[in-house]
Amino acid sequence: MTTFVKIFRTILTADKDASRKAAREVRKFLYRSHSNRNNYDDIKNIINNAPIEYSEISEDWRQENFVIAVSVIYYLHDKENRPDFLFPWLFHLLWHKNGNIRHAAVRMIEHELGPLTYHLRCPGKKSSFHDFSPEQADYIISRLFEGLHILMNDSWKPMYKKYKYIESLPSGTYKSAQMILNRLEEYCGDKYIDRLKKSLSAK
Repeated sequence: MTTFVKIFRTILTADKDASRKAAREVRKFLYRSHSNRNNYDDIKNIINNAPIEYSEISEDWRQENFVIAVSVIYYLHDKENRPDFLFPWLFHLLWHKNGNIRHAAVRMIEHELGPLTYHLRCPGKKSSFHDFSPEQADYIISRLFEGLHILMNDSWKPMYKKYKYIESLPSGTYKSAQMILNRLEEYCGDKYIDRLKKSLSAK
């Protein structure tokens, strides 16, 4: 019987073609197995252990297969009280030379921006989808904001000055960070972002 554990074992151990096929099987299997509780337990374990499993992968193509597969099931991580639990790993992925890996990391980080900014977009309302306070969200947002700026500073190239729009930037770490920052700014609003900028410049 097919399980997520077996699919990910194939991704991590099989040859290049079989690993690629298994990575693309994750989405199909996810929608075929939505009612199986054991599968959701497997998903949580896979996501929780993703940074460790990834650190042991040596082939670039296998890294890509693994990260893309994780990104498909990431939204089922069951860490609604810790939306930043994988941010260190995801920030590491944003440095990867493989654009598919960076894009997957961008998607996973952006998935958390809605819950993190809920208290800003819906003031006074309590979300039923997460379990952290507005103060905790503010702290995570400020750390994310700072981390993105560090990432952009470290990956900046003078040639980027000539690009007016984010979508026109060459593919790379700087563009990926800009994409996340742009979405974060949309969710937070100008006044909140101005406060974050002032706080960052004061450090």
